[in-house]
Amino acid sequence: MIGLLQRVRSASVTVDGRLVGEIGRGLLVLVGVRPQDDAVRARRLAQRVLGYRVFADAGGRMNRSVRDVGGALLLVPQFTLAADTASGTRPGFSTAAEPARARELFDTFAAIVRETLPDAPTGVFGADMQVALVNDGPVTFWLES
Repeated sequence: MIGLLQRVRSASVTVDGRLVGEIGRGLLVLVGVRPQDDAVRARRLAQRVLGYRVFADAGGRMNRSVRDVGGALLLVPQFTLAADTASGTRPGFSTAAEPARARELFDTFAAIVRETLPDAPTGVFGADMQVALVNDGPVTFWLES
């Protein structure tokens, strides 16, 4: 699984003009699922996201996790993260998981995250979403499991 983490001051997701999720300080996590992914990888990615140290400590070093700072997570499914962009000028999606499997694993990932942060909102799988954010830094990291 792929998690693209963006440290944010705020972020939100809107679908059909309706706000479906928003957070203040925390991480916006865009999640891509590949065919070889499974529940073990979903758990590993969730653990990494929750523990990844991207917030400053008292000395200004990135040494604190979203849990450490009492931050929030906004989880957004994004199949394009798993695209094949190795050649040409058009992405291929044979490297992304089939939609039903991707939805299942995204839901598994979200459930695992919610064991620690019960109020973590999500985007809507398969929907045309508008994602707004105020990137803090900017700080963005690509995680894989």
